[in-house]
Amino acid sequence: MTSSLSSQPLVTATQMRSIEELIFKAGMPVAALMEKVALRITQRVMELYPLEHYRRVGVLVGAGHNGGDALAVARELFHQGRQVQICHLLPAKAKPLNRVHGCYAKSLGIPFVDLAALQDCDLLIDGIFGFGLERDVIGELAIAIHTINQWHLPILSIDIPSGLHTDLGMAMGAAIKATHTLCLGLWKRGLLTEVAVPYVGKLERIGFDIPKWCIEKVLGTEHSLWRIDAQQVLRDRLPILRQPTAHKYEVGHLLLVVGSQQYAGAAILAALGAKATGIGMLSIAVPLSLKPILLTQVPDALVIGCPETPSGAIAKLPNLDLQRYQAIGCGCGLSVDTLTVVQELMDSDRPLLLDADGLNTLASMGNSEVIEQLKTRRSSTTLTPHWGEFCRLFPSFLGLHRLDALIAAVNLTDTTILLKGSKTAIASQIQNKSQLWINAESTPALARGGSGDVLTGMIAGMLAQGLFPEEAAIAATVWHSQTALWLEQQRTVMGVDPIILVQNLLPFLSQSAKA
Repeated sequence: MTSSLSSQPLVTATQMRSIEELIFKAGMPVAALMEKVALRITQRVMELYPLEHYRRVGVLVGAGHNGGDALAVARELFHQGRQVQICHLLPAKAKPLNRVHGCYAKSLGIPFVDLAALQDCDLLIDGIFGFGLERDVIGELAIAIHTINQWHLPILSIDIPSGLHTDLGMAMGAAIKATHTLCLGLWKRGLLTEVAVPYVGKLERIGFDIPKWCIEKVLGTEHSLWRIDAQQVLRDRLPILRQPTAHKYEVGHLLLVVGSQQYAGAAILAALGAKATGIGMLSIAVPLSLKPILLTQVPDALVIGCPETPSGAIAKLPNLDLQRYQAIGCGCGLSVDTLTVVQELMDSDRPLLLDADGLNTLASMGNSEVIEQLKTRRSSTTLTPHWGEFCRLFPSFLGLHRLDALIAAVNLTDTTILLKGSKTAIASQIQNKSQLWINAESTPALARGGSGDVLTGMIAGMLAQGLFPEEAAIAATVWHSQTALWLEQQRTVMGVDPIILVQNLLPFLSQSAKA
């Protein structure tokens, strides 16, 4: 069950429900588990929302065990000196344990109020629905959720923002827009999807000591969905180790095929990203007119000037011996007038990374030809599309959920695909089994032209140093996003441009190693 990479399992609602049933069958009473969870949530609330600034707390309660958790949290916060008010939105449908906690809260003198009374609170605790919601939120409850969202108060959701689909992450009619979500037990798949981002806020996990055998019994030995543990990746995978006696040709020789007259900057950024990985030798194939610019910006690279098309793109590669390179990265700033070049690289037996116009050029061959080309390559292929590029490459998967489409494409082509986004997803086949990892920690500071070019160079540099494609994609993604998060603290979300980013990759890694 355990991934060989630095990651934690993501589960569906069905899997989480089965794990909880095993816990209860093993002898853990539901009430005892609820108390444990409530105490841990309360501790985190106290840390995140100090009493002096968040004295008035409104607690939104539903009918199920999530509502029971919220009631227990309300009781504990009341004991800590908070001014707690409870709004039970579904009292007639309350489960027995939910009613017990409600009665106890009333006996302590905690007021039960209507929704409007919570508008003046400093903080709301959302315990309306937990995981596994199967029907759309409609009627008065939907109106209540829309009203709550319009108040723009800090909201902490227990386990999952109420109204969100546990597996797909979409709002089911209406959903709470949380400031903070404390996921309980194991990570839920839907919380790490693109569509969930506007609802989840800052996401953390609150463990409650699930026995390992319960997880393994449900997830088995072929679990395929993982959340990347960024801090563990930084500890275990970076920096890339090398032998004391290593020389430059033992630390990888990378060929980048990049750039055009219109997009010279992309070539420079990809080259600088590759350099940051410590690559032993870097060769860069660019249109001949760009050679002086690249030599100025990357003087330690071997810059290869190529014949140009009338539009300023690479017309063809000179007579290169591709066997000299441990990996090839292609596409940044290339322009789409490069079909012959991309085809030559596809025909090689070198590990190949395609990005940007390398992908668009590949897509121009047509869906069936793309799949055939990828399936029959003699070495590994890594694709790094954003969603639009993915759809051009694999239009037959457009009806599927984003993550399901990614898995389907990997299964069909036997490639590694890094699907860019606010929740970058990486999928690959390991021992003929598909695996998918999601990078949960990133920042919109990376929404800048050129950020992806830096990432492409980093992945390609790691491939050339011998990392497996999925290892290179995961390590580069974590390093890239964590550096941006670090810079955001210093420069705000507006101040992380690609040049600043690439200049700080190694300083971040150095300070991370000391932490």
